[in-house]
Amino acid sequence: MERTVIHVEVDGRHHYFGSLASIFDIFTPQQLGITYGSLRNYGLSEDKPYQNSHCTIRKGNLITKSGNRGRKPSTATTDEDK
Repeated sequence: MERTVIHVEVDGRHHYFGSLASIFDIFTPQQLGITYGSLRNYGLSEDKPYQNSHCTIRKGNLITKSGNRGRKPSTATTDEDK
């Protein structure tokens, strides 16, 4: 299973986000040197990171293992079935 992850490097510190919009919950456009709309229009991808004098923003894939934790089995039995 793959999920998108956005890696933001500001002042040598690394931050990871699940979406472009969530970046702007933590950082201001002035801190990053780019607005949300401009970053969306930039076309960020694995092959095309964004970089300026304030930050570097990369897009990648986080590979996770799918699990069954918290899911009910599809062949659940009830007391009536016994």
